[in-house]
Amino acid sequence: MTPETFEGTNVGELLITAIQRGQDRTAFICGDRHISYREFGEQLSQLTQVLTQRGLRHGDTIAALSVNRPEAFFVSAAGYLLGLRVLWMNPIASADDHLYQVNDADVKLLAVDPASFGDRAETLREKADRPLQIMGLGPLGAHVDLLAAMSQQTPQKLRSLGRSDDECVLVYTGGTTGKPKGVLHTHRVQVAMILMQMADFDWPQESRFLAMTPITHASGALMMPVLLRSGTVIMHPGFEVKHFCHLVQTHRVTCTFMVPTMIYVLLDSPVRETHDLSSLETIMYGAAPMSPARLTEGISELGNIFMQLYGQSEVPMAMTVLHKHEHDPVHRPHLLSSCGTPVVGMQLRLLDEEGQEVAPGDVGEIAVRGPLVMAQYINKPEENARTFRYGWLYTGDLARADDDGYLYIVDRSKDMVITGGFNVYPREIEDVLSAHPAVAAATVVGVPHEKWGEAVHAVVVWRAGQAVDWSELSELVRNKKGAIHVPKAFHEMARIPTTGLGKVDKKLIRQQLISGT
Repeated sequence: MTPETFEGTNVGELLITAIQRGQDRTAFICGDRHISYREFGEQLSQLTQVLTQRGLRHGDTIAALSVNRPEAFFVSAAGYLLGLRVLWMNPIASADDHLYQVNDADVKLLAVDPASFGDRAETLREKADRPLQIMGLGPLGAHVDLLAAMSQQTPQKLRSLGRSDDECVLVYTGGTTGKPKGVLHTHRVQVAMILMQMADFDWPQESRFLAMTPITHASGALMMPVLLRSGTVIMHPGFEVKHFCHLVQTHRVTCTFMVPTMIYVLLDSPVRETHDLSSLETIMYGAAPMSPARLTEGISELGNIFMQLYGQSEVPMAMTVLHKHEHDPVHRPHLLSSCGTPVVGMQLRLLDEEGQEVAPGDVGEIAVRGPLVMAQYINKPEENARTFRYGWLYTGDLARADDDGYLYIVDRSKDMVITGGFNVYPREIEDVLSAHPAVAAATVVGVPHEKWGEAVHAVVVWRAGQAVDWSELSELVRNKKGAIHVPKAFHEMARIPTTGLGKVDKKLIRQQLISGT
């Protein structure tokens, strides 16, 4: 035996398996285009040839800056096959963040969607610290048209040059608390993620997956299991409720990923009543907490089709799962506040700052170890030291566990409010407020206060045509959680600000409340 005997598989080999299995089945739908697995394989071969001709070497970093479209995924797929490091560049990020990522990750080649990012690509090329090749996913001024260059190549048999411990994926955190951090994953982590998803998620028998959130994040991380099941990925650039309902009805979508704010919009829209959404078997949701009251409403309106994922860039898709059968408003309503139990194969503990497990029922920081843990934050030694402690990855999320092992996230450690010396967890107040029939959504933050250190402030979005006096909400919180949890101030907003990934932007909300804007 040699060391190679025990070499694990890589993402490129999984892609080849998916293509061989799918053959003439439809792999991708985007607008009017239908792409079969066979066509996907041919285009992937042509793309790898073009990238090789551009002088890329093993381990170099490439990226695609594009809205959701198959070619953007093809660029990543080609990178996996060639042993390149693939930066998942969020199209919703700012121009400054894109420039920071290009420089921090040392991107060698950037494939660009001309219609959406042609101007930004030129700015990135001019301002980048090092030479940056630009190729267009279509005509892009003086730059090489990648699609045209592909058409000049003869498809060949696919082979993967990656190895299991090669650097595979680089994804940047949201950056709401400073500069984004580049989270690095090897092929070994990505393969484990894919296999664990296939083993532990509630996939429909026939997977027709609708990707409307950016494929550089959760939707993209869910695509490989769909392809390995010979399913179809339907792509659309961005969420709009009319398009969502139309695509579900037209393509008989069976599964999708949504953030809670998207689900709220769907539930509140009359458009839903004019479309047939009965094909939906699984809505995976995550990225932010979901109100148990609105989740109950969703189950009543759409059926028992919800599955919750709790993960983060550092431990992708996911650390825990709350399956469809565990969404039981009648017999186990308390579980609607839970993020579930650890995904098969992950070790998870609630630890204190000294690395000790907290007592049953107490709040501790979620810490994990196992095959999904990132390799590191690139170029961030201090962040790595802070995150990796006592043999665990500390997530920054605070939670309790019940006697059955279900986890209940109370908040991010940075979002906990210390008021008058007491620890207050905004998530618990948000759940109380969101249960009021007049409230469509609510979020809670701490605002600096001379007397209390921090004061609890609540932001509320009313349901259409409804509103109540703030005193009614105060009394509701007082009765459910006690006086210390009652917000010192309430604020009405038309919508709660979110980041590009659908997470509530509490940093922005705090700034707005402090400045009075």
